[in-house]
Amino acid sequence: MKKRFMNFVLIIILSSTSLFYCQDRKNIIVDENLPMYVRLADSFLHRHPGAVTYDSIFTETKWNYEQGLILEALYRVYKYTGEKKYFQFIKENLDQYIEEDGKIKTYKFENFNIDLVNPGRALLYTYQETKNEKLKIAADTLRKQLKYQPRTPSGGLWHKKIYPNQMWLDGLYMGQPFNALYSVIYNQPENFDDIIHQFTLIEKNTRDDKTGLLYHAWDESREQKWADPETGRSPNFWGRAMGWYSMALVDVLEILPESYPEKVELKKILERLAEAIVKYRDKKTNIWYQVIDQRDREGNYLEASATSMFAYALAKGSNEGYIDKEYLKISEKVFTGLLENLIKIEETGYINLYNICRSAGLGGTPYRDGSFEYYISEPKRMNDIKGYGPFILAALELDKAGYKFNTLKINSVN
Repeated sequence: MKKRFMNFVLIIILSSTSLFYCQDRKNIIVDENLPMYVRLADSFLHRHPGAVTYDSIFTETKWNYEQGLILEALYRVYKYTGEKKYFQFIKENLDQYIEEDGKIKTYKFENFNIDLVNPGRALLYTYQETKNEKLKIAADTLRKQLKYQPRTPSGGLWHKKIYPNQMWLDGLYMGQPFNALYSVIYNQPENFDDIIHQFTLIEKNTRDDKTGLLYHAWDESREQKWADPETGRSPNFWGRAMGWYSMALVDVLEILPESYPEKVELKKILERLAEAIVKYRDKKTNIWYQVIDQRDREGNYLEASATSMFAYALAKGSNEGYIDKEYLKISEKVFTGLLENLIKIEETGYINLYNICRSAGLGGTPYRDGSFEYYISEPKRMNDIKGYGPFILAALELDKAGYKFNTLKINSVN
């Protein structure tokens, strides 16, 4: 009873703080002359003083993959600019979740939820700079989870314990960049082949030969109602699932050493995926739809998170030489499409990103069948981290390539 009362008091305090902050924030201006990636990162920091939050009203305190995504984006901005405020935010956020003995608050090892491995990169980055042992202990726990994560008969990591024999495209981003980074830092090259196997296995079993697109998930047991009885594939091409996968590819390619020859397999996958997805952009806006191959179907909509993820992957892949330089020009057009169609700028200079699918999955209760109707029924949100994080990353990669963006005349959402 006492714990419930304290949680209630905490919510009231946080809500009051947020309301006070909102009333006062017109005094805070995000300078329109700053680089776009800085404007986006600063907009996030101003909205989330002291913590990564997952809702515009109440603060959720849980170890979460969205947290890992935004901390990754802020770390990239920190390394590019040298601005300590970004690293300080990361450190303070991790301190809220990692106890002095290295235990991760709200995390349950026995759930084998691969989503919860995603913040592991932030642990490693921060440990390398602070040498705070609790962060290393927490990272070791996440690496141990991957070691014992249940696998399909073909060796693919289950997405979660509650989803037996299933691989989801999302899971490659959640687990493998951390896996690769940990393996490089701690000299464990024996893990590299398995990392490659996770990518090649899911591409082999989700790639559609006709379109080159990847289905959201694969059930090797063929037991799920959403699974095709012959292939085990889910029934639709969800944009953000491919977005997660594309980001995982470019991030793991960056981490694995050049001396490791099997990297070429990931480059081939990225080339195939890039070639496939660019054909499905909306011709007018250069933005991808929620279900990307059904652009003209009623209810489908231009979706910001998948578009931001693809913009990042194409720009980074091109910057690093993994794919043709032509994709950098495409990424610039895509990012411009987001600015012209899916943002609004507040009087404070804060940039808001719209049309972000809140979430989508398969199975569970209530049961998610992977149908077109299901994907378009999920709520859309503004500034959801799953869109805003990749939006920052895409802006940063394009800045590296010399692209600058002016939003002085942009202030509407189509």
